[in-house]
Amino acid sequence: MEKNLISILDDDESVRRTTALLIRSFGFRAEAFESAENFLNSGYLNDTSCLIVDVRMAGMDGLRLQSQLAAEGSNIPIVFITASDDKEARQRAIQAGAVAFLGKPFSDQLLLQAIRSALHASNRKLAAAKNLISVIDDDESVRRSTRLLIESFGFQSTTCESAESFFNSGRLEDTSCLIVDVQMPGMNGLELQSELAAAGRCVPIIFITGYDDKESRRRAMQAGAVSFLTKPFTDEQLLQTIHSALGRGADAADTVPPISSGG
Repeated sequence: MEKNLISILDDDESVRRTTALLIRSFGFRAEAFESAENFLNSGYLNDTSCLIVDVRMAGMDGLRLQSQLAAEGSNIPIVFITASDDKEARQRAIQAGAVAFLGKPFSDQLLLQAIRSALHASNRKLAAAKNLISVIDDDESVRRSTRLLIESFGFQSTTCESAESFFNSGRLEDTSCLIVDVQMPGMNGLELQSELAAAGRCVPIIFITGYDDKESRRRAMQAGAVSFLTKPFTDEQLLQTIHSALGRGADAADTVPPISSGG
């Protein structure tokens, strides 16, 4: 746990001191800041694994900080703490992705639970970001919509219009899962599967097709395909097959519900 830095932002010096001591007693690293501006200028942003942020602070408040970090593409999980349980602020924070919204005073156990949930969510996002899903389809609209859907799941995605362009893209080494149309001009999906197998490449393949050809399905699955989806498929079907392809199983789709306390 020592590698995880928890940054505390609160304009109350006693809250900063006691919360930092508590977090260190859990075995985490902790740094405390009296304002959002001080934190952003501190150089600790990239090292921070979880933020504990007071909702109401002088200058930039907690919700504005959350919005700014999101606009900059930062995925640091946030645990909000507040002495005034503002239902509107709670709703805005949770809808914007906060892991927890804790009313002061909160128990040691509740804070620890929130931090663990935040770190779990962060680790899941990091793991997802490392997995590149390559989509190969000669239909530009399918490529675009599938890429956007995959990225909405939290994965990286790249697209190619043909098997040949995929091989020439240099993305093979980085690809954790292939989503491949069965019927394409030039090298089709089944031929691509065979070529990868002959080259000793074990990239898991999810086939997609507008024609549910039983013979193609049989050949694809016998050769080790993860799934054979008929267009149009549901978002949930695609996500489930991607998790299967990445070897995560059903547990990978678990979500961490936001934690709230009154107070």
